[in-house]
Amino acid sequence: MPEPAWSLHSRLKEDTIDIGDLPLSKVLVIKDAHYPWLLLVPRRPDAVEIIDLDEVQQAQLMTEISRVSRALKEITKCDKLNVAALGNLVPQLHVHIIARRTSDAAWPRPVWGVMQPLAHDATEVQNFISALRRKIWLG
Repeated sequence: MPEPAWSLHSRLKEDTIDIGDLPLSKVLVIKDAHYPWLLLVPRRPDAVEIIDLDEVQQAQLMTEISRVSRALKEITKCDKLNVAALGNLVPQLHVHIIARRTSDAAWPRPVWGVMQPLAHDATEVQNFISALRRKIWLG
């Protein structure tokens, strides 16, 4: 029996801008200019938890988290990276990578629910995406 096709959860589609695909994961930018905030979404149907991936896929996910985290830290010169796989509202496995500054509105608390999302400036977000794509080898 064929494996079900993978598709991005509708909430993630609505809340993000697609940057491209790494070997395992789709890379997305959250539509909130308050924080440089990325998601990695492994393209595996029915994956809810990291343990739903086999060991090779888990290792690949960690490699991708490291690659994207290094690029985000280098581009943003942030004070701290927050990396989390929560999925309380969206059950599809996804990993948040958020560049934090001690001066941001939510510091030192988590970013969720602190402020209404702020729309990105079109030029700024395109420059950010271009820099990320170069750093994580997507273009």
